[in-house]
Amino acid sequence: MELWYTEQHTDNVRFSIKVDKHLFSGQSEFQRIDVFQAKEFGTFFTLDGLMMVTEKDEFIYHDMIVHVPMATNLQIKNVLVIGGGDGGTVRELTRYNTVENIDMVEIDKLVVDVCREFLALTACKLDDPRVHLYYEDGLRFVRSKENLYDLIIVDSTDPFGPGEGLFTKEFYGNCFKALKEDGILVNQHESPYYVGYAKSMQRAHQRIREFFPVCRVYQAHIPTYPSGHWLFGFASKTLDPLTNVDAEAWNELGINTQYYNTEIHQGCFALPNYVKQLLAASID
Repeated sequence: MELWYTEQHTDNVRFSIKVDKHLFSGQSEFQRIDVFQAKEFGTFFTLDGLMMVTEKDEFIYHDMIVHVPMATNLQIKNVLVIGGGDGGTVRELTRYNTVENIDMVEIDKLVVDVCREFLALTACKLDDPRVHLYYEDGLRFVRSKENLYDLIIVDSTDPFGPGEGLFTKEFYGNCFKALKEDGILVNQHESPYYVGYAKSMQRAHQRIREFFPVCRVYQAHIPTYPSGHWLFGFASKTLDPLTNVDAEAWNELGINTQYYNTEIHQGCFALPNYVKQLLAASID
C-alpha cells in the first residue's frame, strides 16, 4: 500500500509527497508533530499537518532568513531567534565567528527534541556554546527586553495556533524596543500567491511598517511551501539591505552557501507587480 503525505494549501489545492516511512508521530501541549522519510525530499517534519522543513530544500529558507540581514550588518553580535526549533537558522548564524550570543526561544521543547533525533542536518549546532535555548512563549520573552539585540529573526509557524501571537502589533512593537539603534528584524512573511496566505502577509507587513522606518520585503522559491513563492520581511531602525550591504566584505568571509549569494541579495528585493500591489494595499 502506498503512503502519501498530503497538505491542503487551499480548499481547492493539495500538495502531496510519496512517503517511504512514517518515522514519528506525537502530540505536544501545543501541536501535532510528524516526521516522514521520502525518496524525493529526504526526512521532513510537519506541525499540525503543515510542512515545516525538508532535508532537500531547507537550505533555501535558512540561507535567506539569515544571510540577508547578516550581510547587511557584518557587526552583528547578539541575536535573538524566535521559533526555529528545527535548528537551521541557528546553524547558519553559528557560521559567523563575529556572532557572540544567540538566544533561541522555542515554545515547544518537543519540536527541538524530535529534530535533534531525526533532523541532525538542521539541529547540528544547537549545542554550540554561543547558543542559549529558552522553552517559552516568544511574545512573552521579548516583552522584557530593551535595546539588547542587533538582530531578531522570527522563524515562526503560520499565524495561527502557537505562532499566532508572533504576527501581532504588540509583538512587533516589543521587537522594535528590544533592538539596538541599528537593529534589524527579519521574519518569514508568508506567501503572496493564495488569498488566505496573502492576507496574513499583508497584515504582518502593515503592522511592521507602523514601527520601523526601513521596511522591505524579499522573496525566494521554496518548492515545498504553498505555491513555492515565499516572502521574508526585512525591517530596521536605520539600515537598508540594498544600500548598506557590503558584498565584498561578505564574500571575503568565504561562507559556502547553497542558495544565497550577494547577487541574489540585490535581486531578491525586486518584486513582481502583483506583490507590490498587495503590499501597498490597506487592509482591515
